[in-house]
Formats: sequence, structure tokens, C-alpha cells
Amino acid sequence: MIVAGVMSGTSADGIDVAMVEIAASSRAQRSARVRGGPRLWPRARLRLLGHAQIPYPADVRRVVLASMNSPRASVADLARLHFLLGDLYAEAVLSAQQKLRLTAELIGCHGQTLYHQGRPAVYLGRQLAVTWQAGEASRIAARLNVPVVSDFRPADMAVGGKGAPLVPFLDFLLYRDAKIGRIALNIGGIANLTALPRKAALAEVLAFDTGPGNMIIDALSEQLFGEPCDRDGRIAASGRVLEEVVNHFLREGFFRQRPPKTAGREEFGREFAREFLSACNASQPSRVKWTGPAVQKRDVIATATALTARSIRDAIGKWVSAKGEFSELIVSGGGTKNPTLMRALRTELSGSPLQLRSSDEFGIPSAAKEAVAFAVLAFETWNRHPANVPSATGAKRVAVLGKISYP
Repeated sequence: MIVAGVMSGTSADGIDVAMVEIAASSRAQRSARVRGGPRLWPRARLRLLGHAQIPYPADVRRVVLASMNSPRASVADLARLHFLLGDLYAEAVLSAQQKLRLTAELIGCHGQTLYHQGRPAVYLGRQLAVTWQAGEASRIAARLNVPVVSDFRPADMAVGGKGAPLVPFLDFLLYRDAKIGRIALNIGGIANLTALPRKAALAEVLAFDTGPGNMIIDALSEQLFGEPCDRDGRIAASGRVLEEVVNHFLREGFFRQRPPKTAGREEFGREFAREFLSACNASQPSRVKWTGPAVQKRDVIATATALTARSIRDAIGKWVSAKGEFSELIVSGGGTKNPTLMRALRTELSGSPLQLRSSDEFGIPSAAKEAVAFAVLAFETWNRHPANVPSATGAKRVAVLGKISYP
């Protein structure tokens, strides 16, 4: 079966479409046990046929970013955006099909996360964990005349999970090895990792968000330089890291939480960017007292880049290293395009045994990996197979993810 995986991440820079050929494995079914009962190991065999990236129109990206974790938004505008994104996803798949000369038989669409609260909080007297991925799947199904699996997170949350991360199912399928331990790291708007000990069973997979990936770098690049991102890491490379600021943020908040944990713009969005900028700027009130030379704008970007690299290092040291011996760190996501960030990550991990590798070496381009993941998750859902990983999300049991919209 050819499945189109559709992904638009927290950076909101556009839509990734991966066309994936997936078939049930012919190998003998081996059972594994995870918390909540027995299940089968991932059975899918996959081959990436092609990948396309379609940027959001500038006005759409602006509205999407303004709608994420918005304290005040028009219900009518959110409903309109929900249907508009459905049309844009359909057009992205059509564009990818035309470019690659392929036709999808099933579509897995993650949607655009506008709000994600993985931990329960009180609302009208009830404890609720909630999430919302915008993009009306029935519009996609009608336009392409193909079934669409969407809205993957709620099923995991309904059984006590945080609804994220969901990519570890693919990481297990791609990277589990009988001889070495591996860590799969994706640096998107948020950075997340999956730790796969040698000979890992699915129940032994540890996965969680480590903190900001590109999100703070992008937000401050736009605010300070009018650029949507720090292209090729040039701005950060010209600045100096404000060590006091990095150390201050790593000592508090999200970075101190134990896994399972998940993050988004709720933790590292506009409010965090504002606090981070204040902490970097010696002329503004801040809990961090900067006593060095006058801070330049480029120093802020260098410091945000260092925070991403160091938070990844700390997460591996605090929560992963004790789980076994790991030899490889397989990196994917938009952060791989930032040489300054990758250089900082190599420096932070220079004392560890980890060899940095790219997901491209395993046949999955770094920019395509998350889209591939949702193609695989859609295939599992279509076949009524559970595909969450309770050891990663904190769910009480496995669950079949997503909802199916028929044409």
C-alpha cells in the first residue's frame, strides 16, 4: 500500500509530504509485552518513495503562529483556519503526487498543533489533558477520494498518556539493533529523542521532548533581525554565548521534569521568548544578572542555539545514560540544516561515546522523517493495530490511534 504521510510541525514553516510504500512484514510474528497487556512488535516493512516540502503562504503562517497557544482568539477564525488547513493539506498531497508521479491509497495527516496540554489541569471542576490539531480531514478525503487517518494524539491521552511523542514507534522500527544502543534525535521546533537500548523490547523504549529545538532561535531571529530563522547558523556563529543565561534556564522549569514529558509553544512559545530576551538583555530587569560586556543581538541568537544543544546533552546525561550503553546518536529534523547548532551539539557530546549520524544514512531524509512516521501510524490504524508506545507517553495501555475520514 502507498501511504502519504503529512506533517506540519511547531515551526509552522510548511507542509511535509512523504510517499511511503508499506507492507505487512512476512517475518514470523513475535510478541512483546508492554505495560497494559500483550501486543505485537511493529510488523510494517516500509520504503520511502519520495518526499516533497510545500511552504505555507506567508499570511497563513502568520495566522497559524498567532493562533498557537493564543490566550485570545476568534472561534470563527479558528474554525475557518481548521477547514483552510484541510484544503492546504489536500493540495500539498496533490502536488507531491504530481511531482513524484505516485498516487496514495491512504493518507496519514498529523495536522497543525494549535494547543497541546499533556498534563491534566482543572477546567470547570474536572482534571483534563487536552490537545488540538487543526486541519479538517474530511476535506482532504473528499478532495483526493482517499481515506484519511488524522487526530492521532487523543486516543493515547484517553488512556492516560500525554499524546506525545508518537514518532518512537517509527524509531523502533528503523533503528532497533541487536548489537548496539542508539538514540534517535529529532530537532524540529521542539527537540525530542528516542532511546533504544541494545536488543530493546518495545516496552523498554524511552522517549521524550528535551526542550526547544529551533523554536526559540526562529522566534528571536524574526524579532531581532526580521528573518524567519538563522539561515545556516550564520548569526549564532558571529555571536558569543551568555553562559549565565543558559545555566539559569537549565536549572528551572521543564528541564527539571522527569520523563515522560512533552513540550510545545505552551512551554517555549512567545512568553518564553520574551523572558529569554529579557534575561539576555543587561538593560532590562531580569532574574539573571549579566555583568559582562554589552550584549549584542547576535549574542541572543548564539545563546538560544547553545540552550538547544546543552539541553539535549543534559537530557541524555540525566535520563538516558543510565538506561544502557549507547553508541550512536541519529539526528533528523530542520535543526540538521544549522551548522552552528550541529557544531555546538558535537562539542557538548565530545566527552561521550556517541557517534553523530544522520537519518539520511538509514534511507530517511532528515526533513522527511516525521511525515514518514505518520504514514506508518496511519497504516497501523487502518489495520486496527495499536501504535502508541506507553513507556514514551505514559499511557496505561496501548491504543489504536487516530480517526478515519472516508471519501
